[in-house]
Amino acid sequence: MKILAIESSCDETAAAVVEDGRNIISSVVASQVEEHKLYGGVVPEIASRRHAEAIVPVVRQALEDADCTLSDIDAIGVTYAPGLIGALLVGVNFAKGLSLATGIPLVPVHHLRSHIASNYISNKELKPPFLCLVVSGGHSHIVMVEDYTKMKIIGKTRDDAAGEAFDKAARTMGMPYPGGIEMDRVAENGNPFAFKLPRPSVHDAPYDFSFSGLKTAVINLIHNSAQKGVELNKADVCASFRYAVVDCLVTNFIKAAEDLKQKKLVIAGGVSANSLLRRTLAEECKKRDWEMYMPEKSLCGDNAAMVGSQGYYEFVSGNVAGTDLNAFATMSIEKG
Repeated sequence: MKILAIESSCDETAAAVVEDGRNIISSVVASQVEEHKLYGGVVPEIASRRHAEAIVPVVRQALEDADCTLSDIDAIGVTYAPGLIGALLVGVNFAKGLSLATGIPLVPVHHLRSHIASNYISNKELKPPFLCLVVSGGHSHIVMVEDYTKMKIIGKTRDDAAGEAFDKAARTMGMPYPGGIEMDRVAENGNPFAFKLPRPSVHDAPYDFSFSGLKTAVINLIHNSAQKGVELNKADVCASFRYAVVDCLVTNFIKAAEDLKQKKLVIAGGVSANSLLRRTLAEECKKRDWEMYMPEKSLCGDNAAMVGSQGYYEFVSGNVAGTDLNAFATMSIEKG
């Protein structure tokens, strides 16, 4: 079964053809990163316009690369939530038009479910149930994946997402957007114990995260040092901040797994490419003789292949939409 997948939730216009939820036949991504670097982050209006310009050639290229025509496609999967509403609408409306014109079934796909599904492509043997840590620029969740389309939130951030904290701290240090990637690279040469940073926790919610205070602490450290004329070692700041964020993520994730007696752990989302997070979780799982799965780094960021993977499982479970499908800026992964 071949799924034509479309992704436009943020600043990547992507299309892919995926077979049976596990095999990438083609994957095309048109990134807007260089343009948004000028502004230090994604400008929603610009993102929407670029999606409108790129979506036709990107979808056409994905079909050509897969040596397919629309007659070979069994369903069209599209990201409809969550994300930047203007950006989502471009993909959703294009997919609706394509479905209406061809009669190919339309499958609505939740963005975070897609990130989890990237693991089905990287790890062909992986099947639910498992516990997943979903970490990205806009989201930080611990999710119990009971089945391919049945999920339950165990914990989540109360304020900033981990990726957002990385990007804002990096921007304060003058690093280019997307800052989290650059911070991860610089941190490899720093001392993670050079600066003592807080580990915020949420009272009576041991699996929830809070990164706002941690982000503020490192920004204040940078600003106060600048005001005093003290030059900080950038690598040490990056390493200390990265260590603090990863410590928070891993501590809560491992506790949730122990309490829920889950021995199969998965990570997903843009921050799942973080070197320290991958190493630390791999070590913690090895110590406990648990299974650990993570997506290939090339599939951690936004792409349409992951949409095609989840779209397959949504389709076989009967989740098909009509031409009244709308986009939503926010939506729980449980309802996706």
